[in-house]
This record gives sequence, C-alpha cells and structure tokens, in this order.
Amino acid sequence: MTKAEIEVGLYTPIDSMNIRARLLKNTIANLGRGGATGIVALFLPPLLVRHMSTAEYGVWVLVLQVAAYISYLDLGLQTAVGRYVAYTTEKNDFEQRTSIFSTAFAALSAAAVAGLILLVAFAAAIRLVFPSIPADSILMMRWALLILGTSLALGLPASAWSGVFVGLQRNEIPALVIGGSRLLSAVGVVVAAFAGKSVVVMATIMAITNVVSYAVQYGAMRKMVPDTEFVLRLVRRSTASELLPYCFGLTVMSFSMLLVTGLDLIVVGHFQFSAVTAYSVAASMVTFIAGGLYAALNALMPHAATVHARQKPEELGRLVIVSTQIAVILLVFTSIPVLIYSAPILKAWIGQQYVQVGYPILVVLLIANIIRLIGAPYATVLVSAGQQRLIKISPLTEGVSNLLASLVLGSMMGAIGVALGTLVGSVFGIAAHILYSMPRTDAEIRISRGEYVLSGVITPFLATTPLLLAAAFSLIRMPATAGRPIILLAAAALSLPGSALVLKHSGILRI
Repeated sequence: MTKAEIEVGLYTPIDSMNIRARLLKNTIANLGRGGATGIVALFLPPLLVRHMSTAEYGVWVLVLQVAAYISYLDLGLQTAVGRYVAYTTEKNDFEQRTSIFSTAFAALSAAAVAGLILLVAFAAAIRLVFPSIPADSILMMRWALLILGTSLALGLPASAWSGVFVGLQRNEIPALVIGGSRLLSAVGVVVAAFAGKSVVVMATIMAITNVVSYAVQYGAMRKMVPDTEFVLRLVRRSTASELLPYCFGLTVMSFSMLLVTGLDLIVVGHFQFSAVTAYSVAASMVTFIAGGLYAALNALMPHAATVHARQKPEELGRLVIVSTQIAVILLVFTSIPVLIYSAPILKAWIGQQYVQVGYPILVVLLIANIIRLIGAPYATVLVSAGQQRLIKISPLTEGVSNLLASLVLGSMMGAIGVALGTLVGSVFGIAAHILYSMPRTDAEIRISRGEYVLSGVITPFLATTPLLLAAAFSLIRMPATAGRPIILLAAAALSLPGSALVLKHSGILRI
C-alpha cells in the first residue's frame, strides 16, 4: 500500500472528512437499511394475515424466529471486523486489517457448519418444542426451517464483508444490498401467499434473495476494497487471540439479547400457540422502533472506535451522555403515539379479532422497549471501545431475569405473562448497566453515573413531559383526552421546544 493510496480514495484517514458529515451519511445509510426492515415489518403482517390461516401464519413466524437463531452464531465477529477494520485503518496497519478479516471469515465459516448441524437437530425436535401445532403442519414447518435456515447459515461468513464496509465507514453499501434484498424477498413472499402457496415456497423465495445479496456484497467488496481478501496464511492464532476477548464479551451480550428478544415468541408458542399471531405482530412494531434507533446508533461505532484509539475517555463519556439524550427523545416521540393508539393501530393493521389479545401485549412491550433501550447508546460506545469483556454480568442479568420471568408468568398468564417478563428484564438490565457496568468501564469511558442519570436520562424525559402525560391518560382510560389527535399533536408540539433546548445545550442543534 503506497502513501498515495492511503491519502486518497477508500483509505482516506478519518480526520480528512468532516466527522459530522460522515456520521450523518452513515446514519442515513443505516436508517435506510433499518427502514427497509421496518417497511417489511409494518406491511408484511397485515398482508399475510389476511391470506393465511391463523395456524399457517403462526407456523410462518415461528420458522422466521427459529431460523434467525442462526445469526447468533456470528459470535460478534461481524461487529469485531467493523471495529478492528476502523481501528487498523486509523493506525495504517493494513496487513493486520487483512488478518482480522481472514481470521474472522474462517471462524464464521466454522460457525456456519455448526449452525447447519443445530438446524437439523431442531427441525427433528419441532413436535416436542411446539406440542400444540397442528400435526399436518409439522412436515411443512421442518422443510421451511431447513431451507431458510441454510441460507442464513451461509450468511455467517458473508457477514464479514458487511463488517469491512462498516469499518471503512461505507455503510451505504451493505445498507443498499441488504435493504434491497429484504424488500425483494418481502414482495416475493406476498406474491406467494396471495397465490396460496405453502410456507415452504415462501421460505425458498426468501432463501434465494438472501444468497443473491451475499454474492452482490462480495462483488462490491472485491471491486471497492481489492486488497482486503481471505488470505489463508494470515489466519493467525495471534489475531484470534486478539479477537477472542472482544468477541467473548459480544457473545455474552448476544446470548443475553437472545434471552430477551429471541425466545419470547418460542415461549408463547409453547404456552399459547393461538396467541402467536397477535404477539408476533405486537413484537414487530416494537422491533421496528428499536431497529430505527439501533440503525442510528450503529453509525457511532467507527467514530467511537477512533476516539478510543486516540485514548480520550472523557470524550467517549460525553458521547454516551449526548447519544443517550438523543435516544430518549427519539424513543418518546416514536413510541408514545403508538402506545396511545395501540388498539386502533392493531385493528387497522391486522383486524379486530386480534385487538383483545394484542393490545395489552403491545402496550407492555412498548414500555419495556423504552426502558431497555435507554442503555443502548452506552452499550454501543462500550462495544466500540472493546470494553464489553468487563461487563458480562449486566447483559446476563437482563437476559436471565427476562427468561425466568417470562417462563413463570407465561405459564400462569399466557402471552401477556411473557410480555410482562420482558418488562421485568428491562428494569434489571438498565439497573445493572448503571450499578455494575459503568464503574468497571470508567478507565476507558469516563462518565459520572449521576450526570448520566440526570442529564442523559431524566432531563430528556422532563423535556417530553407533555407526551408522557398523554400516554398516562391513555393508559388510565381517558380516550376523550389523549385519544383525540389534536391532543396528541398538542402534546408533541409542547414537547418539541424542551427537546430542542436539550439538544442545543448538548451541541447537537445550533439554533
């Protein structure tokens, strides 16, 4: 690599581009990718529910949920590739960058093989896991799961390519490819459902678009970053040793997220299969909101990794507080209107027959989501700084408490009990972050817990008090006030000045 190649093109040092402009570009790219997922989450359920029986749709969403477990086997390596590519590029260590990619790709390939083995085992055990699924749906579910799951297993090594683009702050590449493939697969699935095809056909369509997206990303990487490729001799034990502590912490966090958001639908399917449709639709709305926030926060990762490389813990601490303020404001403005109009949204979305079961589930999941995602900015910066190895207890606390509460409450109350278990876990999770994690990461992320709670969390909530009051009124059954659109608009308008002042004080807005 010549000096000229470093100074131009893809390898331009981060300082040569305005940081705000780059963060904005990557945020827009991530939001576009998350937007594609959101569009699918919003528009696919009402279309499918109206053209599939309740049992067929329940089987379909369970196939999607179980197949998605394959992605947890990436062991945090995609994130690690993005982080270390950004780090090594900042240090101009391009051989180590290729070693990171090659070692991660080899590990992800091994994970894909393991995923296929586990997939076959789960397909064989479907009847035991979901005893109330109609007998004539078992074989169909097995084939759909094997087809879709295989495509996702192939996506494990392909995720290393996405990590390279993220590390080079070219988020728009995977955003366009992955977002486009999800939209195309959604169209194909809808066409198949309208034509009365089985879930096996629907799974095949989705699997084909997945594989095509992997090929497109690989072609883009070879064209745009030709010097980053799999080199067997650079699959090093020393590189694996460097990645292992980082990825182990990520794996703990990923496993905890599996316990929080990945098993709830499976638990519902075990205890109350008839409520799978209502629960999955409510959860998809929450996932849409969470996905938008994470898409925006992920744009922080290369910048946070660069700040960490420059050894500026105070700046990282300030980044946590400011990004938490933004996150809280975004959560309130996106979640509260949905909470207030949960029943009408569900009725228009999937039909009156699902409102009675789905309304309380959606309300509880929205509240749990707000609480849990307060800690998302801190977790994002923490991962970017490679400090997740220090806070394994916190995510496990949330995950285990969530699962135990969901199992206990679900066995007693069905689907709503599983939702309440998620709420219990969210409270444990944010408490563990503040009380356990922050003191252990203070050397790298210098942050006052008091300032975090007061400035990062309480202040933006106070700024959006009108919207929070409107939500409170709706929950205590005051439709004559909060239920009216004019009241919601007034509450939002009254929350805007306070939110703007918070962001202005933080230096985000210049007004």
